[in-house]
Amino acid sequence: MTRIILISCVSKKLLHKAKARDLYISPLFKMNLEYAKSLKPDKIFILSANYGLISLDKEIESYNKTLNTMRSKEVKEWANKVMNHLGRITDLRNDKFIFLAGDKYRKYLLPHIKNYKIPLQGLSIGRQLQYLKEKTK
Repeated sequence: MTRIILISCVSKKLLHKAKARDLYISPLFKMNLEYAKSLKPDKIFILSANYGLISLDKEIESYNKTLNTMRSKEVKEWANKVMNHLGRITDLRNDKFIFLAGDKYRKYLLPHIKNYKIPLQGLSIGRQLQYLKEKTK
């Protein structure tokens, strides 16, 4: 069984083109990525409001877009695009997914994925940072 971690994008970014792993510069993203690596998954992807599903090494331009301000219909379209991509590169029935992403980023993906965990579910940003700090010591 392949273990895949999905991390949501954040608003705080570099202003120039960079690898996805470096573009997002908020403490939450950096700690999510560190935590994700500590779990030794087979793959880590970023859920980007602008680009969909992206690998850590993909070079992308900075952008200013978030699912949090998008209409439900637009979020569903984004989720369909992500699911199509995920379906081509993973086994949605058998792979194990770990979401380090907020509800808006998970909502329309979860019904299509059989095995998943949401370790930070229901925690405020402060509590998420605290949890991640403890787990990555």
